Amino acid sequence: MTPIPIALIFGTRPEAIKLGPVWSSLCQRPEVFLPQVIVTAQHREMLDQMLAVFNITPTVDLDIMQPAQSLSDITTNALIGVQQALAQLQPALVLVQGDTTTTFAASLAAFYQKIPIGHVEAGLRTADKFSPFPEEINRRLTSVLADIHFAATPRARDNLQAEGIPSEAIFVTGNPVLDALRTILTQKPTLAGTELEWVEELPGRLLLVTLHRRENLGEPFAHICAALKQILQAHPDVTIIYPVHPNPEVREAAYNLLGDVERVILCEPPDYLVFVPLMARADLIITDSGGIQEEAPALGVPVLVARETTERPEAIEVGAARLVGTDTNNIIAEANRLLTIPSAYAKMSRAGSPFGDGHAALRICEALEYFFELRSQRPSEFNPSSGNRSQEGTEDGQ
Repeated sequence: MTPIPIALIFGTRPEAIKLGPVWSSLCQRPEVFLPQVIVTAQHREMLDQMLAVFNITPTVDLDIMQPAQSLSDITTNALIGVQQALAQLQPALVLVQGDTTTTFAASLAAFYQKIPIGHVEAGLRTADKFSPFPEEINRRLTSVLADIHFAATPRARDNLQAEGIPSEAIFVTGNPVLDALRTILTQKPTLAGTELEWVEELPGRLLLVTLHRRENLGEPFAHICAALKQILQAHPDVTIIYPVHPNPEVREAAYNLLGDVERVILCEPPDYLVFVPLMARADLIITDSGGIQEEAPALGVPVLVARETTERPEAIEVGAARLVGTDTNNIIAEANRLLTIPSAYAKMSRAGSPFGDGHAALRICEALEYFFELRSQRPSEFNPSSGNRSQEGTEDGQ
C-alpha cells in the first residue's frame, strides 16, 4: 500500500514535546504512514530546541514569529501559511496538539480544505473562556473542528462527550508528554556539563518557579512574587531558580520584581534535555504551566499551581499537585506546609502522574490505523485506575 501522509502541525515547544513521540512512532511505520511536519514557529528558539531533541527536520517551516506579535498576528499568519502548506502537501489527515493559537489556526486551515483533523490532548476544560487565555477557547474551537480526538484521560473523554462528540470518535491514549519524559529519563540526564551545572552545587533546597500565563500578568504576578519573597525569608535554606519566558511582558515583570532579590536566580529557559533534570533536582515547583502539572508528578516533585483554574484536575485529585491560585497568603501557607511537614511532602511526592504511562504515541498510531480502517479491532485505551499510572520519580527522579 502507499503510505498515508500525515501532517503534524505545531509552533511551540510544548507542542513539539508532545508531538515528538507521535512523530517518532509514525516514522517507525514507514509502510503505513508518511509523516510530514509543518511548523509555524510561533515561538522560534524554544521550538528549535525540541526539533533538535527529536531530530525533526520540518517539511515546511513558516517562521511566522515576529517582535511584539499579537494573537491576531499569530492567528492570521498561521492560518494563511498552513493553508498554503496543506495545499502543497495534500495530507490525508492533520494532527494538532493541545490549545495553542497554532493548533486552532491549523485546524481551521485543514477544515477549509476538508482534510480530517486529529486532536492530541483533546478535552481539557476549565469552563472559563478567559482562563487560561486564549488556550481555553483555542481547544474548544479545535474540538468542534476535529474528526478524531485523542484524550489523555477518562475525564477529558467525558468532557468531550458532554459537548456532544460521539464516543466512537474519542480515544483515551494518555498524554505523550509522559512518552517524551520516559525517553529522556532512559538517557539518565544530568545537569553536569550544561549551562546549569552550577545548580548541583547549590546548598539547601531548590524551589523551581515558572510563570508565563497572560492572565497572571499585572497584579496576580505581583502577588505571586510577594509570596516567593516571604517563602525565602521563612526558609533560609531555599534558593529559587526561575527560567524566565521570552515574552517581553513576563521578562519585564520578573526582573522588576525579583531581579535584585537574594537567593532568586533568574535565567534563560534551558532546553528540554536540561529542564528535565532541573525539575528532578527541585524540591518543590510553583508554576502556572500546564505541562509541568503533568511532568513533575512523574518525577516525584510536588507542584503548587499558581492559577485560579486548572484543566488538569486529575493531578489535584491524586494529590500530586495543589491549586493555590495567586493569593499571596495561600501560596505561602501551602509552600510552608510542604517545606516544614515531611509527611505532607512525602505524600505528594509519591502520588505519581495520572496522565499517562509512556505509551500514548503507540495508542495514537493504533487509533489512526483504526480510523483509516487498517485494523478491525478498536485499540486498547489508557486506564489510570488499572495500576499503570506513571511513577517515574520513584526510580529516576527524586
